[in-house]
Amino acid sequence: MQHASDVSFVCPTRYDRKLLTQSFKRQDFKVVSLRRIEFHNILSTLISLITIPYQAIVLWKAMRKADHIHLRCPGNLALLASLVQITLPRKRKTVKYAGNFSPSSSQPLSYKWQKRILSNTSVTKNIDVLVYGEWPGQSKNIKSFFTATYSQDDCAMFKKKYKEPNQFIFVGTLSSNKNPQLLVELVKHLNIQGIPSQAHFYGDGDMMEDLKIKSSDFKVGESIVSLSENREQMVKDDVFYFYGNQPKEVVQDGYRKAHFSFLASQSEGWPKAVAESMWYGCIPIVTPVSCVPWMLGISNNKNLGSRGIIFTDIDHTIAIIKQLLTQQEDINLLSQNAQKWSQEYTLEKFESEIVKLLQT
Repeated sequence: MQHASDVSFVCPTRYDRKLLTQSFKRQDFKVVSLRRIEFHNILSTLISLITIPYQAIVLWKAMRKADHIHLRCPGNLALLASLVQITLPRKRKTVKYAGNFSPSSSQPLSYKWQKRILSNTSVTKNIDVLVYGEWPGQSKNIKSFFTATYSQDDCAMFKKKYKEPNQFIFVGTLSSNKNPQLLVELVKHLNIQGIPSQAHFYGDGDMMEDLKIKSSDFKVGESIVSLSENREQMVKDDVFYFYGNQPKEVVQDGYRKAHFSFLASQSEGWPKAVAESMWYGCIPIVTPVSCVPWMLGISNNKNLGSRGIIFTDIDHTIAIIKQLLTQQEDINLLSQNAQKWSQEYTLEKFESEIVKLLQT
């Protein structure tokens, strides 16, 4: 927004759920309100179909006035916008495809249509489509891009001390899509096999209470804690910690203390929590969705890459963790590689790449 004299948003402005929002620094923009296009039931389908012609006209008028058109995909309204932009071949356009761009992934039909329309250089002209990861066999307008969280000033080398108990961190929504229960199972099995470990959950969601119940009955024994020179107390060793939503400074402190980060998502675009944990030297354990194998330096369908571990099942992951914990040099190298890769993607680099796209 800071590189344009006038900005207009064409988007829905009413939502039936709570959003995590904050104000833009710049407030002199125009908002053109449209309805959400959704097909969850007969009524919403009927309303969406009736309003599509009107919404297409509104999109076309706004696009015609613009010097630069930017679409955020995928989505139902984005599919309509992807079709409308075809009628304006001379306009300069960019697309942020925030979802999984893997050609082999299972996705809704509307997502596949958007990918085909945007990749087809015969009908879609003068456009850069920014996607997460690098994918073979793509058209020339598909460009690998990234998302940044931290500044160049935040770059540092974080040296991890791999002493017991091993620290695991989960950052994100505690929902079935993210599968946080798998971290509970992983850490339980590590402790059962004699590898002291703890898991720290940052975030909230509808699985919070269920996870607390599943983890509450698991203790690894008792320890003697010295309270003073003449007094000692027997205490239970907690394994699982739930913090809820926390300010970014608290989460960053969690990353600094953690040895491994965990995310077993069923779908992702750019898994921000993974990139952020790598910035602090955490070794990521992640399911192979979207651009994750590329992020972790995975080759030849292996489970262990140069920057992290692919999670397929608990037994395989425990075997890899055991191996790494006995090879101090290898585990340190993995942590350092994760940091070096993540710290390439700073806010300053992100800003400079956006400027290039606007000036093209």
